[in-house]
Amino acid sequence: DVRIALHCLEQVAMSHKAKSRADALSGGEQQRVGIARALAQQPKFMLADEPVASLDPKTSRTVLTYLKKSCKESNIAVLCNLHQIDYALEFAERVVGLSAGRVVYDGPPSGVSGDVIRAIYPGLDDPNVLDAAQRLTERRRAAADAIIASAAEERA
Repeated sequence: DVRIALHCLEQVAMSHKAKSRADALSGGEQQRVGIARALAQQPKFMLADEPVASLDPKTSRTVLTYLKKSCKESNIAVLCNLHQIDYALEFAERVVGLSAGRVVYDGPPSGVSGDVIRAIYPGLDDPNVLDAAQRLTERRRAAADAIIASAAEERA
């Protein structure tokens, strides 16, 4: 249904590209259209397997912001596989850390400590890694809030 598709494109701020060819879109725009396509199926659950692996940091944040916002608005549960600790801390409501095929952490982002990170990534000995991730998370959360506010203003 065209109405549903256009609504889903609007949810990820891509309605202005509704008539564009996919090969004319940037990588980040293609990812956002992919989210819109998934939303159009009106699922109860969405699997996002490394949705930002090939994107630059700014575009990654934009894609993850729209993924989280759109799914929250539509009451869709998301399982998102990420290797970027800072994005997991910023965007997740629950973090499950795996190492060598076993769960080493399952809980809220606020419970992820340096010890947890080292359990997930054995051999990572940088004592500042958690502090750096937390600083990035705070900056990125502010940037994500700004993106959402800007998108809301565009729709108004």
